[in-house]
Amino acid sequence: MNPSSSLGSQSAFARIRAASPQLSAKEQQIAEYILEHPDQIIHLSITELADLCECAEATIFRLCRRLGYRGYQAFKIALASEVVAPLQSIHQEIQPDDDLQVLAEKIFTANMETLRDSLQILNRETLALAIEWLSGATRIEFYGCGGSAVIAQDAYHKFMRIGIPCVWHADPHYQVMSAALLKPGAVVVGISHSGSNKDILEAVKVAKQAGATTIGITSYGKSPLNKLVDLCLFTASRETVFRTEALSSRLAQLSLLDLLYVAVSLRHQDETVLNIQKIREAISLKRL
Repeated sequence: MNPSSSLGSQSAFARIRAASPQLSAKEQQIAEYILEHPDQIIHLSITELADLCECAEATIFRLCRRLGYRGYQAFKIALASEVVAPLQSIHQEIQPDDDLQVLAEKIFTANMETLRDSLQILNRETLALAIEWLSGATRIEFYGCGGSAVIAQDAYHKFMRIGIPCVWHADPHYQVMSAALLKPGAVVVGISHSGSNKDILEAVKVAKQAGATTIGITSYGKSPLNKLVDLCLFTASRETVFRTEALSSRLAQLSLLDLLYVAVSLRHQDETVLNIQKIREAISLKRL
């Protein structure tokens, strides 16, 4: 599915992230430069940007067309509307002297922007296929390391209600051990913000060799994880001095997994409702 075919009212930043998996190496380089220097881009001519990125002007023009704009000038106009006020405050860095109210506004606004951007870059066809695979899985395993481990655990906490056998593993040794024992029909979901975690890549590779279907969740289209898995879902994130991309992306990953859980549970509605009732009854015994 061509990202530009369903751009609608997406922001310039979201369009770049949505197109990322389909960009050439040189286009990816230009896109990364734009994301890192948006304030600078709106004042540069296409020739100046080409010199900075060491590329041809035609490559920049082609990138703008791929993003759904008529040309570089149209892209700059759209980008400027996001960089200047009033949206400028959304992307402001946190300052050490910010008072509590300002700090709260920046954090909550940044999180809302991350969720909005992630929603915009969702590919419906890819998402539908992931839901189909998970709904028909004989077993689901979630793998995550470090900060992604808690995301994998949360996914297990949700999906266990559906009735499909599922587990989560944070330990790299458990991941490869479990992956090696999988059979066709099983689905593995590897979660890595960078998409470059060696342990996740190794576990996913072992799972594929065992015959399992593999799904990746990451923020980078050019990552090794995207190239390795059968299907990849992407989330958007913004990095600041005091908040890393990974910290921001976890909210989008949780929301994406919420979406997958609800969609899959609707396909197993009767069993899910029954299981939720059983869980509620069991948990009630632990309350005073």
